This record gives sequence, structure tokens and C-alpha cells, in this order.
Amino acid sequence: MTVSIDNDGRGGVTIGGARYLLIRPETLAAVQKAIEAALGPRAGECLAAGGRAGGARATVTLTGTTEERARQLAATGAAIGWGQFTLERLTSDGLVVTVRRSPFAEAYGPSPAPVCHLTRGVLEALAGVTLGRRAQVTETLCAAMGAEHCRFEARPA
Repeated sequence: MTVSIDNDGRGGVTIGGARYLLIRPETLAAVQKAIEAALGPRAGECLAAGGRAGGARATVTLTGTTEERARQLAATGAAIGWGQFTLERLTSDGLVVTVRRSPFAEAYGPSPAPVCHLTRGVLEALAGVTLGRRAQVTETLCAAMGAEHCRFEARPA
């Protein structure tokens, strides 16, 4: 699937009519670390909430079967630099996605815990649409923890 990114020449970048923003991963990692310093473990949920909000907007435009919608979102994620998404499994009771070259994990650096909260939030929005009910996503592997890639598992909440 090809994703068309349009730059209007007036400071706006869109994909399928939705506005996007290019930002350095190091900027987001610095924001994330500042939020973690202020809020501790609750910081991850704040970032996931941001991912859910953006993911909800993105999933509205998806069309086709459940699998086609999941693959469309994965293609968009790759096109906007969020890493190489692979849909490992999609069933009525769950979703598993791997992400290679996560910019969040790469920019964050070594961590004892998963750090890809924005991606987790987006995948929660996708899982809610594809599973037909609210879902909880857990990052079971994270490149910031030394894993080869990040892995996200969704289950109905």
C-alpha cells in the first residue's frame, strides 16, 4: 500500500487530508523524560492517551476489512517515520504488532521499561476498531530494553 504525503508549500503536511507534523524523535524523548520526572509511572499513560487521540482520528479514515484497516494504519505509521510495522496476528480476541526501528525507543536510549507509549496508544485505538470493543495494549518487548524490536499485544479490556 502506498501512502500519499502532501506538502502544501505553506507549512502544512497532510496524509489523506489529515494534518501531520514532522518532529525530531529526540524532541519527543526529551518531552517524555520531563513528563516522567514530573509524574513518575503515570507519565506513560499520559503519552498513551495522546497516542489514542491521534489513533482515533487516524482510524476513522480506514476502509475495508478488519485486516485491511490494520495494514493501512501500519503502512501510514511506516510512511510517517514511526518504524516498520508488521501485523503478526489479528484474531477476534487479539492483535499483535511488531515495530522495528521505533524512533521512540531509538531516541529514548536504554531503559529498564518499555518506552513506546505513543505507539501503544495508537494501537489501542486501532485494536478498539478492529476488535469491536475497547482493548488494552501491552508493549511486551521494547528496543530501548535491548530487544531486537518492539512488540505490542492487544486484548479486549
